[in-house]
Amino acid sequence: MADAAGRKTAPAMSVRDLPDRGRVLCHGFIESVTYMPANQVASFIAILIDHDAPAPVTRFPAFGAKGGAAAASSLPTNEVSTHRVRPGAQRQRPAGPKERLRVVWLGRRRIPGVDAGTELRLEGMVTMRDGLPTIFNPRYEILSRQEEQ
Repeated sequence: MADAAGRKTAPAMSVRDLPDRGRVLCHGFIESVTYMPANQVASFIAILIDHDAPAPVTRFPAFGAKGGAAAASSLPTNEVSTHRVRPGAQRQRPAGPKERLRVVWLGRRRIPGVDAGTELRLEGMVTMRDGLPTIFNPRYEILSRQEEQ
């Protein structure tokens, strides 16, 4: 990708490799979009995943499997967490690789061509919001689009 002056820019990185903060150029596929109702502030939200993301992991893999003991042992228990958060403490992002990127366009209710399944290249400032890397009002380029047949 070259900018207006003809200079080469850095190659796009994957969602997994995003820093917690800073200017980034990344690409991936839109997993889902959220349309805000008319009585709320106008914003358009999309969730971006890597183009080479693994298949989603099922939450209860043995639940549908045969064998009662294995299925029963994989069910969640009713354990209570003793971890307390101090008032005023900053939210920490969960440890582990990032799998999704939230993209928010403020002041827009819809962006033509940006739907689930669309491949995008994004450039903008990434920040952590509610444990999820987020980019507000990025520059974007539609790389491919699913055509209705």
